Amino acid sequence: MRVIVFGASGMVGGGALRECLEDPGVEAVVSVGRRPCGLTHPKLEEIQAPDLFDLRPFSDELRECDACFYCIGTTSAGKGEDEYRRVTYDLTVAVFDVLLELDPALKICFVSGAGTDSSENGRVMWARVKGAAENYLLGRTPEAYMFRPGFIQPMKGVRSATAVYQAFYTVMAPLYPVLRRLFPGGVTTSVAVGRAMLNAVTRGYPKRVLETRDINELAEA
Repeated sequence: MRVIVFGASGMVGGGALRECLEDPGVEAVVSVGRRPCGLTHPKLEEIQAPDLFDLRPFSDELRECDACFYCIGTTSAGKGEDEYRRVTYDLTVAVFDVLLELDPALKICFVSGAGTDSSENGRVMWARVKGAAENYLLGRTPEAYMFRPGFIQPMKGVRSATAVYQAFYTVMAPLYPVLRRLFPGGVTTSVAVGRAMLNAVTRGYPKRVLETRDINELAEA
C-alpha cells in the first residue's frame, strides 16, 4: 500500500506518518507539506510544495497511491471566518479535486475534531467550517472517513506545531491515564489515531464519521 500524508510536521500527521512507516503493509509513504517532516526513512518520499493549492506539478508522484491521510489543521484563534475557511475548507477542496481526479477510488482519512458541526449552522465558527469540509468529502466519495478525535496524547516523540498546544500537552501528560479512565470516549493517542486510519483504509468501518470512542475501537481491531 502507498499512502499520502498531509501535515506530517504536526502532531496528528506526525503520528500517522510514524505508524505508516512502522507498518509492514505500507510499502511507501509520500509526505506532502510546505516544510520537511523531520524524519528520514527508506519508505519515505517527501514533496515540499510551496503552494498546496496547486499540486498538479506533483501529479506523477501522487498518482497510483492507495490512501490519503489528511491531517492539516490550524487554530482558529485570532482568525476571521474567511481566513480560517481558506485554510480549512478551500485548501481541502483544492487538494482533493486534484487527488480524486488522479484516482477516484482513493481512500481518505480526514482529521477534523470533536465538536465538528455537520449541520454548518451552529454558532461556533471553526466547527461550522470543519463541518463544511467534512460534508464536501462525504459527498465527493464513498471512500472517505472523517476522524473527530478529542484530547490526543502525543506519543513516539511527536509534537504539536502550535507552541501553546504543545505546552498544554506537556502539562497534561501525567494526567493522561486518569483522563483515559474518566473519559474513555474523549481521550486517545497519536498512535491510536494513526493505527485507526490504517485499519479504516484496509479493513473498513461501519461508520464514516468516527468520534474518539470509534477511533480507539478501530485502532485495536
